[in-house]
Amino acid sequence: MKKTIGFIGAGVTGTALAYQLWRQGYHVVAASSRSIASAQRLAAKIEGCTACSSPQQVADLARVVFITTPDDIIADIAAKLKWHPGQTIIHCSGVHSTDILEPAQKYGAHVCCLHPLQTFAGIEEAISNIPGSTFALEGDDFGLSLARQLATALQGNIIVLKPGDKVLYHAAAVTLSNYLVTLMKTSADLWQSFGIPREEAIKAMLPLLKGTVNNIERVGIPGCLTGPIARGDVETIRKHVAALEKDHPDAIDTYRLMGLKTLGIALARGHLSLETAGEIRDLLEGHGQHISSYYDDLYQELGIDFESRYSSASADKLI
Repeated sequence: MKKTIGFIGAGVTGTALAYQLWRQGYHVVAASSRSIASAQRLAAKIEGCTACSSPQQVADLARVVFITTPDDIIADIAAKLKWHPGQTIIHCSGVHSTDILEPAQKYGAHVCCLHPLQTFAGIEEAISNIPGSTFALEGDDFGLSLARQLATALQGNIIVLKPGDKVLYHAAAVTLSNYLVTLMKTSADLWQSFGIPREEAIKAMLPLLKGTVNNIERVGIPGCLTGPIARGDVETIRKHVAALEKDHPDAIDTYRLMGLKTLGIALARGHLSLETAGEIRDLLEGHGQHISSYYDDLYQELGIDFESRYSSASADKLI
């Protein structure tokens, strides 16, 4: 028999998880939130779910309790409530380990983290995006076993982390998902220089973005890399740098830093010579100011045998 489940926090993540678990046959029986209206909205989506006026009511009604509040108040909730022996308490923070649930363990509860590695722009989008997502799990043995069952029910891919892994794991997710939005906006803003509004620019560039993602999936890194750095097209990069310095100085640092990181991928791809890579690096560093000593260190480490070593065994290090 599947355990009863409750949710403390009825925002986007909590509502989407509750709805999808209910669809998979789990008994979602209680929900609370900072506003009773949010709890009622979640409960209205799920047959048999009660909108509770306090988190303690959820803790008293459910054997499995998700804390899906903002990260900064998870520890406070865990510390203030009276938990019950044998319960399982799950938080969904990407950055926090289960250490913040230690107060629940003192009551005899099991603990784990189940973090959906997914972007949720709204409730309906989250409900749609959850199935098939990757779920990062961490916790005690009992909690992990249950979290595996839940993630599997959600058709998820599973990775298991140690507590010390969480911060870098989450930083990687933020770098990919959140900063991709920043890169899109930066690129779209450049289009406004030649009279194309941002929304139209985004619409025009989305197929390019999707094509890049498809190439990453189908070809992999470094083979999927295209563009002037991959080709060693020094003059194109020189023109980019000059135009950005003149007309968009707010974007030049992003272009330079991303280009320097891309050099390593291009070298690992195996079609860029050291000489051309050095020219590109000098252009991107600009005016003799060394943004990064990464490649100096790399050349020094691998020496004159660099070009024969980067294409296979050294590829991961280069990237």
